[in-house]
Amino acid sequence: MPEPAAAVATQTPPSGAAPPQEIAGWRWAPAWVLAYVALLFAPGFAEAVLSLGALTMLVKLALGRMRTGPRLLSDAAWALTSALFAAYWLPELVSAIDAVDPARALREAAVDLRYLPFLWLVAAAVASARGRRITFGGLALIVAVWTVDGLLQALLGGLESPLFQAIDAAKHAISGHGMCTAAELALADRLSGVLGPCNLKLGQVIASFSPFLLYAAGRRFGVAGWLAATALTGVVLVLAGSRASWITFALVLLLSGWRLLGWKKLLALFACGLIALVVLDRTSPQVHERLVRTAHIVSGDGAGVDDALSGRTRIWRAAGCMIAGHPLNGVGARGFREAFPACDPTPGVNTSWGYGPALHAHQLVLEVLSETGAFGLLLWLAGMALAWRAWAVADAQARERARPAMVALAVTVFPLNTHLAFYSTFWGGLTLLLAALYAGSLLAQPRSE
Repeated sequence: MPEPAAAVATQTPPSGAAPPQEIAGWRWAPAWVLAYVALLFAPGFAEAVLSLGALTMLVKLALGRMRTGPRLLSDAAWALTSALFAAYWLPELVSAIDAVDPARALREAAVDLRYLPFLWLVAAAVASARGRRITFGGLALIVAVWTVDGLLQALLGGLESPLFQAIDAAKHAISGHGMCTAAELALADRLSGVLGPCNLKLGQVIASFSPFLLYAAGRRFGVAGWLAATALTGVVLVLAGSRASWITFALVLLLSGWRLLGWKKLLALFACGLIALVVLDRTSPQVHERLVRTAHIVSGDGAGVDDALSGRTRIWRAAGCMIAGHPLNGVGARGFREAFPACDPTPGVNTSWGYGPALHAHQLVLEVLSETGAFGLLLWLAGMALAWRAWAVADAQARERARPAMVALAVTVFPLNTHLAFYSTFWGGLTLLLAALYAGSLLAQPRSE
């Protein structure tokens, strides 16, 4: 495993390495990052960008016979980025030894090797001041466009947002069919935005990327800009209906707002948010339904609690069964679906997701433990410790330039929440991208410009 980033950061560059002032990142790396994020509405295209970006990075390193490495990233950034990848990937590999579906677990581990060069590319994108301006500014712009698109969908009252309608029309013209099937359209019950009614993850995605928009608005327009961005983003997140994204966004406001507003004004902001939630409860049937469901958690009744958590207590009990049966290395990455029937506490009972097995644990710690076991959890904790150690020893300038990425990563992996599947291509790729943005921006060497 690479040396801890904090230790590497304090070492003198080895003989033959480029001095810090020569580290300038890679001019075209921000374009790869922004293309990947902008194409999340079409996961297949985003995955293709990820794979091509990884291959391009490997070719760039090979053509330079690895001598380009020191000019792309600092030693510390190479080390931390690689270590965070190892904390994610090694549990996948080890879990395949006696997985429920060994072939799938091995395939997932093999395919996910492409993340490593892509993470180097992402870190290189923010290794220079120019790269950070383009990348962080571009991410803020993408989130702003998604937010406005979601607001227009809410105002127009359509099943699809204007941006998604344009994407769907283009897809239909090219292939003869749209992005979503009729069955998927029938299940849409919330604001879907650019991701569309067949991929109802808008809330989680915007919440995780919202720090880039809020910090950009705060820097450019001060408190008024930050408050305006907060209000508009918050409305979209509430209408998007994911209660996990509400918690994520509340953490974003907490981590970004206290330095800008102070605690008293921040508490007043949260009070205004509660008032706005009450208003939306009266005006939006979808918001009202979710708040009513959430209120069932205080009933003290097991069925009420399970309904409030959208059937997740059943999933979590099944995860506990898997952990007990495979404590060391889990049932295998992405093996939750295959292991669920044997651990289902109430087989054959219809629940919030309908019939059939649950696809993942819907909670980070339980997913890691059930799919990769204690070994996986220890590796994840080691990765988090390295990331925190790098932050703890960094100077004020480094922390300031990495703050948006740090907040985005921290709220995405916050353990006291429910989550999408971290070992899926969609959410795993997004999380690792945030990790690389954090490592690359925090450990970038200063360069005179």
